[in-house]
Amino acid sequence: MYWIRLYVVAIMALFLIPVPIWGDFLPNATPENQVFSITTLIDVIGFVRTDTEMSWTISGGTLESKKFGSDETLASLLYKDSMMTNGGHLLLSSSLDFDSRNKSSGLYNFETDKVFTYESMEGSHLVADEYLVMSTGGNYSDSGNIGRCVFASDSSASAPAFCNTVRARSSLLNVNSAQVSTSAKSRIVAADGSVPSALSYRIDLTPNPASSLGYAVGSVTTEFSADIMEARSDGSSWNKTSATNTMKDKASVSGGIITFSKAFDYQSGLRIT
Repeated sequence: MYWIRLYVVAIMALFLIPVPIWGDFLPNATPENQVFSITTLIDVIGFVRTDTEMSWTISGGTLESKKFGSDETLASLLYKDSMMTNGGHLLLSSSLDFDSRNKSSGLYNFETDKVFTYESMEGSHLVADEYLVMSTGGNYSDSGNIGRCVFASDSSASAPAFCNTVRARSSLLNVNSAQVSTSAKSRIVAADGSVPSALSYRIDLTPNPASSLGYAVGSVTTEFSADIMEARSDGSSWNKTSATNTMKDKASVSGGIITFSKAFDYQSGLRIT
């Protein structure tokens, strides 16, 4: 059988919006908050199926209105993860943590990490899919809650309307032998406008250390995309599009895989750190 050696280096896709008056200003936490975690450890020879889904939407006002009110913001997060084998040996360790409280830069409301190895037996294989999407939007705001330079005048304490959606996805198909690790993180709630929204996703696929093949066997696809719309903060164009930014990055490999690594990091805010 003919194997193709594939080398894929990590790609860091950065969407930075450095202009101080553009970018997300996030809703803050509700008075009542939630924290939960899920930890999974599986070591099995045979059939396995796992499915995880989480959806979270939070508004700076209420979720009842179909239109943004004055100074109102809205943010949502959707995460889906599934894995299935029809036999073979799977060793899986994963964790998922959710915290709805306000977060500072460098911290996240949602985090999940997963590491697993798989080896086929009697023609079995593994399929998996992981998806993370973050959406943020808001109306023009002149609230003093928006972080700004200490030397700025009162008139600069404003932020324009915005509507941004960012997505990260990875899919595994007909995997016969591999070691895979993934990490997904997102932040959509903060105490004030000095903290940007953030999404981070990473995947690494390498040979199974327990296998004598020296390469992973199967197919992997990743897709990262973003749709950005930003206004300006002056009185005449606060609700009119001043900037758009659309990107899409997709990679697919199949065969005998030595290394596959992809990384995507995104921030959007009035201040990028």
